[in-house]
Amino acid sequence: MELRKDPITQSWVIQVDGEGSPTDGRECPLCPGHESSCPQNVYEYPYGSPDWQVRVIPHLKPLYRIEGDAQRRAEGLYDRMRNLGAHEIVIEHRDHNLPLAMQSDENVAHVLRAYVTRIRELKGDRRFRYVTVFRNQGREAGQDLAHPHSEITATPFVPRRVAYELRSAKQYFRLKERCLLCDIISQELNQQVRTVEWDDQFMAFCPFASRVPYETWVLPVSHHASFEEHLATWESQLRLARFLKSVLRRVGAVAPAHHLVLLTTPNTNAKFEKGNWETLMDDSHWHFEILPVIPSQFKSYGLKEVYYNSLLPEKAAAQLRNIEPAAEARA
Repeated sequence: MELRKDPITQSWVIQVDGEGSPTDGRECPLCPGHESSCPQNVYEYPYGSPDWQVRVIPHLKPLYRIEGDAQRRAEGLYDRMRNLGAHEIVIEHRDHNLPLAMQSDENVAHVLRAYVTRIRELKGDRRFRYVTVFRNQGREAGQDLAHPHSEITATPFVPRRVAYELRSAKQYFRLKERCLLCDIISQELNQQVRTVEWDDQFMAFCPFASRVPYETWVLPVSHHASFEEHLATWESQLRLARFLKSVLRRVGAVAPAHHLVLLTTPNTNAKFEKGNWETLMDDSHWHFEILPVIPSQFKSYGLKEVYYNSLLPEKAAAQLRNIEPAAEARA
């Protein structure tokens, strides 16, 4: 397994020679009682308790390896390197059948706290330029383990889509000396045509140029660049947990399968990052992007970064607003 850089798009691609299922037909390794068959915890709550609520472990079949360095090398005009990085699983609950959106506010807040802790820890490693948190909910979205879980990766590069958004925000700030997402929030709250849900701290909306039907972003109303700095307290984690759960239930009512990804600031202490993001704390604005996977009712596809979406975001937002979020299954 190695990383190869596309010289045309500047994106890094993981090259793998064959891959099996992380479970290979065994009983769920993430359920209570199977802890000894998993890699050692890198985070757990409560610490040292057999009755854990949230655990973080290295991935059972990691795409990245944390040992050593990148070993960057050239092959003519091509660049390649080792699959250096971290790849972790956030086990979100003890219950195998309880998805994140149906858990208690407190448990979801503990999941968010695990995100905060692991992002901070991984950003302490100067080899890693970016830390990504993501969830694949449902088989159609590529969920490879049935147990409720998220994944965290730390990489020696900034993923291409993230880099696009960061550079766009930086350019906007250079021209207007304002945060791009702050201006979008202001306009969306004023127009009230693409908003899905909002309160005094957080807002969810369907982007003006949504890539897929019911695409929804969740972000703080006030300016906050870094997720792990903003969500440093239990109060803020609990507030976001309640809000995020509600949005996920709305989206789940129309699209049970979806991708969720967190975009926060890159690791400014990493090698090669000095001087790249001078205005980062002013122009960057953390947010979650939820991309539903719709089977057939609406057409949606991408062709060389040009997306086709047959459901207007204004109509999608109106439908999501009118959905009453279901009650949680149990605590």
